[in-house]
Amino acid sequence: MTTAWRLDDERQTLALASSGGRCPQVIYWGAPLPEDEDLVQLARTSALDVTGGMLDENPDLSLCPEASRTFPGQPGIVVRDQDGTPLLPKFKLADVTPRDNGLTVTCRDTDNRLTYEATFELDPETHVIVMAARLHADRPLHLHWLAAPVLPAPQHSDEMIDLAGRWCGEFQLNRTAWSPGIRYRENRTGRTGHEHFPGLLVPCRGATNASGEAFAFHYGWSGGHRMIAEELPDGRRQIQFGHAARMETAPATEFRTAPLYAVYSSDGLNGCAVSFQRHMRDRIVTWTKPGRPRPVHYNCWEAVYFAHDLPVLKDIATRAAKLGAERFVLDDGWFGQRDDDTSSLSDWEVDPRKYPDGLGPLIDYVHGHGMSFGIWFEPEMINPNSNIHRAHPDWALGAEDQILGRQQKALNMGLRDVRDFLYDRIAALLATHPIDYIKWDHNRVLPMPDAAQTRGSYALIDRLRADFPDVEIESCASGGGRIDFGILSRTQRVWLSDSNDALERLNMQHNAALFIPSAVTGSHVGPRRCHTSGRTLDIEFRAWVAAQRHMGFEMDPRELTEHETAVLTDVTTWWKANRDWMYAADILRLDASDPSVIAEQQQARDGSRFVVFSGKSGTSPQIAPRPLRLTRLDPAARYEVSLRNRGSASMLSRGKLALKDGPVTLTGAALMHNGLTLPWSFPESMWVLEGRRL
Repeated sequence: MTTAWRLDDERQTLALASSGGRCPQVIYWGAPLPEDEDLVQLARTSALDVTGGMLDENPDLSLCPEASRTFPGQPGIVVRDQDGTPLLPKFKLADVTPRDNGLTVTCRDTDNRLTYEATFELDPETHVIVMAARLHADRPLHLHWLAAPVLPAPQHSDEMIDLAGRWCGEFQLNRTAWSPGIRYRENRTGRTGHEHFPGLLVPCRGATNASGEAFAFHYGWSGGHRMIAEELPDGRRQIQFGHAARMETAPATEFRTAPLYAVYSSDGLNGCAVSFQRHMRDRIVTWTKPGRPRPVHYNCWEAVYFAHDLPVLKDIATRAAKLGAERFVLDDGWFGQRDDDTSSLSDWEVDPRKYPDGLGPLIDYVHGHGMSFGIWFEPEMINPNSNIHRAHPDWALGAEDQILGRQQKALNMGLRDVRDFLYDRIAALLATHPIDYIKWDHNRVLPMPDAAQTRGSYALIDRLRADFPDVEIESCASGGGRIDFGILSRTQRVWLSDSNDALERLNMQHNAALFIPSAVTGSHVGPRRCHTSGRTLDIEFRAWVAAQRHMGFEMDPRELTEHETAVLTDVTTWWKANRDWMYAADILRLDASDPSVIAEQQQARDGSRFVVFSGKSGTSPQIAPRPLRLTRLDPAARYEVSLRNRGSASMLSRGKLALKDGPVTLTGAALMHNGLTLPWSFPESMWVLEGRRL
């Protein structure tokens, strides 16, 4: 006997079926099916044939594939009993509870006394399916691996795309061809990681940014994850996500996965990206003051580093405010004896040498110039050369002789005493001063993965958020080392990368937009000569790249020439004038025909206006620019399009292009199918197009 269930919205149908009372499996996920579709018949017609060299029946690719049913691939659970004996669950369906836009599947193994539960929630507005798994036992067990509900990957796909990276080079796309066997990726650093962002995209054959079918996945957990993308011997494919293996170091009676967010798109990778962007911004992030414009950000790190001097900081604050900054963030170096990165982490008390009267005079000065005040912490870390480490060496996580990272260890966030100490120190500062922003850093990997560490960090942030609800928090981890839906349910901004190199940022931001909206993505105008790459870039390029996201500055404003000041002020003024509608805009990656062009279209939710950022990362292989086709416009509507920075055209751009003379008016059909030919430009430059529907 076969029983089936389904979840639907206007974009998709997800259908599950159980045969013979076994754990259900996903039999269909894709474009909407008619309401009267016979799902039982669909399940039967989707079954694989059996031929020589195979079992007499193909084992189910269930929500939790079971080795005990001769499943030939990676199982959904690996668990041991109290005495270390491996358990091989064999689940039978106990109950399926449907509800509006969701359902809960419960399965039991009476012999091993285990209960497995899978939950599904379909958001009809963002089209994101949120799912999670739970394992319960009547006695403590040792967990090696628990996958979130397992999904099949499409057969009509040639490759998968995941994201790798490094410090100052986050969000690099990896394309891996499907083939028999397994793509096994595991991040065991104890944080989300530069190396392996917990996401996966599976485009179907022929899909691009703007067209075709695609599937996408994101695991919302900040402590390290495992991803399995496997093609079984019979040709079926499965996707598994969960915590990195052996992260649960203590036996327990219950284990849960983090949420797995899954998306189906019928209009290319952009469909996946827009769903994730909207879901993160509108469902995941809890904003401190909803509706408040995102403030232009100034961070003093690359201006002064550890050399804090009150007159210098006041001078910098004055200049930043004149440029248009609305928030001033005091970075590392204000506490303990912190003159470099070798000491004082966890000694969270103001350094009287640098601030003899405390932080009050600087905060008052910043407020007097119309800016709010933010401050840097790295709460989860400790230097061996610190008062707290000398008093509590047992608070450090890991072995005494461990390799240090940036001259520091991690605190054991699983200990309540550690969390209480950190809360008291941070809360004392927040209660004493009008601080509305914390840059929360995490500058080293952990000595071992431990789920209790992540849960402890979450608990500390949750406690501070509850008691100081108006304080916004930025997630920074040597740049983009902790960016995921788990940390963003507690924070409101991410520092995408420690690299302020606009050329590298252009590509990182473009790829990160597959998951992350503009509203939370910090992007700063860096120094003329980038401190992390050594590259020297023009101020206009640096400014427009920062204006693609939540704009800020992170240079010494004393270095700016009169021309640079004018350009930066102009772009900042433009960003302020547009930030309200851009806050909720969809970031659409454009399919540029020129491989040197990285272009995106940020479009208002109602389609009434858009801005196109077309960045040139290198020298084009052809002599003249190729047309750039836009996307998601109304084919019948007419749009007025203007080149915002047409005055930047160089003398080598000698043609008489309409866009160089003023606005042009074209239909959406023309803009999408023919595109726009932009003026010739040098590498490391950006064209900015503004469009509005007439």
